Amino acid sequence: QVQLVESGGGLVQPGGSLRLSCLASGFTISSRVMSWHRQTQGKERELVASINIGGNTNYADSVKGRFTVSRDNAKNTVYLQMNGLKPDDTAVYSCYAYFFKPVWGQGTQVTVSS
Repeated sequence: QVQLVESGGGLVQPGGSLRLSCLASGFTISSRVMSWHRQTQGKERELVASINIGGNTNYADSVKGRFTVSRDNAKNTVYLQMNGLKPDDTAVYSCYAYFFKPVWGQGTQVTVSS
């Protein structure tokens, strides 16, 4: 079964850090562009970060310098290290890949609040 499962979300204070994980099954991430997206209620989902097969990364301007996307092909897992979190980062974060069709994880809630 092709699926993505995120973990690592939670409640954190402003300035804190979290690391999200996205475990893939049913396909290997080594041959896929992997990306993280986030969505808050009433807003469109936005691309946060992506990493391609060669390890090149792209980030939304709002997270550059604070977030880092990485991949561990041996573990078939993609990570999103989030540092310097702000209240505006509060959202449901989802992992995405295209494997013959769009594949989305169920999402993990990140809440940044004091």
